[in-house]
Amino acid sequence: GGLASLKTGLEGLGLGSSVIGPIPSEDGKAVQFIAPIDSSGEVKESVQELRDFIAEGAPEGMQTFVTGPAGLAADLTSAFAGIDGILLLVALGAVFVILLIVYRSLLLPIAVLLTSVFALCAAILLVFGMAKLEWIQLNGQSQGILSILVIGAATDYALLYVARFREALTHTTNRTSAVLTAWKASFEPILASGATVIIALLCLLFSDLNSNKGLGPVAAAGILCALFAALTLLPALMALLGRAAFWPFVPKLVPADQREPELVTGLEGQKGLWRATGSLVSRRPRTVWVASVLLLLVASAGILQLKANGVPQTDVILSASNAVDGQDALARHFDAGSGSPAVVVADESKADEVLEKVKAADGVGDAYLLAAGSVPITGAPGTPGSPDVREGKVLINATLNYAADSIEAEDAVKVLREQVKTVDADALVGGVTATALDTNTTAQRDLVIIIPIVLVVILIILMLLLRSVLAPVLLVLSVVLSYGAAMGVSALVFNNILGFPGADATVPLFGFVFLVALGVDYNIFLMSRVREESLKHGTRPGILRGLGVTGGVITSAGVVLAATFAALSIIPIMFLVQLAFIVAFGVLLDTVLVRSLLVPALAYDIGPRIWWPSKPGRPELDAAVQRDGRGSLETDLEGAGHR
Repeated sequence: GGLASLKTGLEGLGLGSSVIGPIPSEDGKAVQFIAPIDSSGEVKESVQELRDFIAEGAPEGMQTFVTGPAGLAADLTSAFAGIDGILLLVALGAVFVILLIVYRSLLLPIAVLLTSVFALCAAILLVFGMAKLEWIQLNGQSQGILSILVIGAATDYALLYVARFREALTHTTNRTSAVLTAWKASFEPILASGATVIIALLCLLFSDLNSNKGLGPVAAAGILCALFAALTLLPALMALLGRAAFWPFVPKLVPADQREPELVTGLEGQKGLWRATGSLVSRRPRTVWVASVLLLLVASAGILQLKANGVPQTDVILSASNAVDGQDALARHFDAGSGSPAVVVADESKADEVLEKVKAADGVGDAYLLAAGSVPITGAPGTPGSPDVREGKVLINATLNYAADSIEAEDAVKVLREQVKTVDADALVGGVTATALDTNTTAQRDLVIIIPIVLVVILIILMLLLRSVLAPVLLVLSVVLSYGAAMGVSALVFNNILGFPGADATVPLFGFVFLVALGVDYNIFLMSRVREESLKHGTRPGILRGLGVTGGVITSAGVVLAATFAALSIIPIMFLVQLAFIVAFGVLLDTVLVRSLLVPALAYDIGPRIWWPSKPGRPELDAAVQRDGRGSLETDLEGAGHR
């Protein structure tokens, strides 16, 4: 009686006669109802209403679950609910602590954070305006990534500007002059960096997946706002604060005759870590870059262990989930795929033949035609209880022997599609498993299409910025190698430390877009300064000078970006936890190894030819360095530097 009244109550919730059940399990320990929910409506609210009703109406002592596609979707939505505020606070807190350590000042970190928060507010307004106009699709995933990306990018651009502002304050007592000098010096690399990331993100529009298409414009809008804030609000704040922003470590005015010493080695005026790094690069450039490449290649080997062919939906949510518990209960008491059958759309005239093929297909436990209201029937078309025919088509439900979100179920759907095509060439196979299969296939296609587009776009931007062909090619190769190493290490961590069963099929693409675009950022910061110094002092001294003056800034920017992306890991969604690790680790790897050692050492080894086909620099100094053989650089170049 209790179960019958439960069904009546479910039908009274607006589900009508489409409720199937109660269906008892063979072991007699469970029953299930199948209740379709309109996916175009408020799924989370509908599922919660079902859960509340069942919990109250079920017989005493009975455990109840609402699972299946709608239940999992509702729990996935709940995992994002209320997390945005916490995520933002964690990211801002991490950035503030890092900035305090970097600047040893209170006012400057606050000014930088104000810039970042302003950029985020502008991005939110812009994105929601675009969504209201129905230009883009918004979801919890893209909103979480937007917050992290804007805070990290705006802070990175701010770090670069502040470094130039500090440098300008050592040359003048006029704060307005220092603000303008810093703006002119940082405008080109910041703009090139932002444009690179924006265009790379917009390449996601070439995806056939709506989730990817939606993220591209959202994230690009965020970077645009970060650019705007770093080049407008931050200079205004620096003009207002002047030297006081750096208190208590205020930059001191350097006498004019000491500001631009003639560089001999490129190490003059440097000290500590970056002098040591520059010295290592200058003494053994080939050893350094070859060793770096080998290390990255070894790390890249781990990518063979990456299982990015999708994961069961029950593993996507890392927190407690009623739907996941329900799936476990279904697997214990019913056919594994009973809650999410495959759905075959076939021609009415071939319904019986298609049904027989479906029943005979490997991996199918049971199959039946559907009448109006999704009720299973066995009658022939045209008889009482005949199938529901719409536009000459009928529906067949096929219960698989495997969990709907398993690899085995996807293989069964592939077989099922082949079987029904032998009878009805126009037959279609849908359902949860088929959707997951098609999504994974499309994600693999996107990877092949979008990666080359992103690389070509980045290459063109670098060529325009550096007025070179060879340097951009080498820089792109370096970030691709860095990406491979990051993915290789990530695969080993996911499999052996975190114990994840695999990764979503979109993880490699998102990891690539973020890592390559952001990795090129740091190379842009470095090489634009190297080119500037090369024009004054020669290529090889310019490389060491550029490395020394940007080293601390870029490393700080990398740590900030890694920390902000790491904050994504507080969201209990496997995809975001994996993306957080990939980007955080990859950015640190790119900052510490690729930008600090590999790129400078390779450029130093190649020398002036790095700018091919252009020839910037001081030829007499480059020639002197080449004759020296780089073995006793500091000694033998002393005369050359003053000829």
